[in-house]
Amino acid sequence: MGGVKRQASLRSALILAGFAIVGTALVAVVFKLTHERIAANERTVLLRNLNEILPTSTYDNDVAAEPVELLDESLGATPEAPAIAYVAWLDGNPTGVVITTTAPDGYNGPIKLLVGIRENGSLQGVRVVSHRETPGLGDLIETRHTDWILGFRDRSIGDPPLQRWAVKRDGGDFDQFTGATISPRAVVNAVKRTLIYFAEHREELFSAPPPAKTAERDAED
Repeated sequence: MGGVKRQASLRSALILAGFAIVGTALVAVVFKLTHERIAANERTVLLRNLNEILPTSTYDNDVAAEPVELLDESLGATPEAPAIAYVAWLDGNPTGVVITTTAPDGYNGPIKLLVGIRENGSLQGVRVVSHRETPGLGDLIETRHTDWILGFRDRSIGDPPLQRWAVKRDGGDFDQFTGATISPRAVVNAVKRTLIYFAEHREELFSAPPPAKTAERDAED
């Protein structure tokens, strides 16, 4: 009787092992067939987002090719999810940087942003990458609903003065939405922290040697 049970257990184990091997093989095959396409799609989305706030006329390098990881807490970065800086160069000179920033204090969770800053410290633009804010209220931070976030363009940590980098309800210069203050407050504070980070790390961000121009890199390939 005991031998029959052992044989049944062994058969079940072999069947499970077979399923595991087949499943792993299928995952490996699917990954091999799709990972290049997925990577290409991710790069397309990244470039589209970057170019919304970084005009192509302001750089001649492959701006997405050499991301720099930033682990500063003020950017909402963690070791598992560092912030990223994409540095733009034109004719061997840095023209600006786009920094991925996370506002951890959104109404329904973190709000992920792209913050474009010119070499002189003024804002090229800000865009929301992802969020879970309330539809019709907090999601007004997106350009597809309002132009509120476009109001950051050309601002800097001196315009307005640092103490007025807040929504009007908190004594600052930036509008909030009727019935929704938390989302714009989180975005304003995150942009402010990113500008401060840039001012404190500007030389470090632009310290790398100028990369090859995209045209030169393509020619080498």
